[in-house]
Amino acid sequence: MIESIPAVVPPGRLRGLTQPSFELPGGLRLRPWEPSDAPALTAAGLDPDIVHWNRTVPMTEAEAVAKVAVFRSRWQNEQAAIWAVAPGDAPAVGLIGIGDLDLTGGSGEILYWLLPEGRGKGAMVPATERVGRWAFEELGLHRVRITHSVANPASCRVATGAGFLLEGTMRGALLHADGWHDEHLHARLRTDA
Repeated sequence: MIESIPAVVPPGRLRGLTQPSFELPGGLRLRPWEPSDAPALTAAGLDPDIVHWNRTVPMTEAEAVAKVAVFRSRWQNEQAAIWAVAPGDAPAVGLIGIGDLDLTGGSGEILYWLLPEGRGKGAMVPATERVGRWAFEELGLHRVRITHSVANPASCRVATGAGFLLEGTMRGALLHADGWHDEHLHARLRTDA
């Protein structure tokens, strides 16, 4: 008889954690989304770069408030951990999180975007480093990955700057509005230096 392999992250682990806030260089914070951050989600759905690279859709403010509730429910359902990127106590200017969680297998994928007012300040590399460290040290994941279109060099700089090694290119991996894109696959393991 083959014994089953235990879950890398036991069921209930994420749900049992309180979502933390993190201070970043430059006065930025990662914190849970609030209904008052809904305008950032509506703006993201109208920003051509965010829409192109993240497949974000336009939404009303009411839909954005509902989306914030979805972020919270996905934490409770152990499906994702999503943070707002905000300058101090100001409204959100970006999003970062870990989605596509497989707690049994110990993996997840970091996703991120910034509105124009959040770009160019060097926020996303330390945000990605911090979320990755949380995923390994607090949640207990074994592997965290980042994927992005090969046509998006800014995302590649974030991934490599945060220590996610480029493992290869996945051909025709994601359909964007302008067609199929090859995607870079970056990853870190809990055991990486």
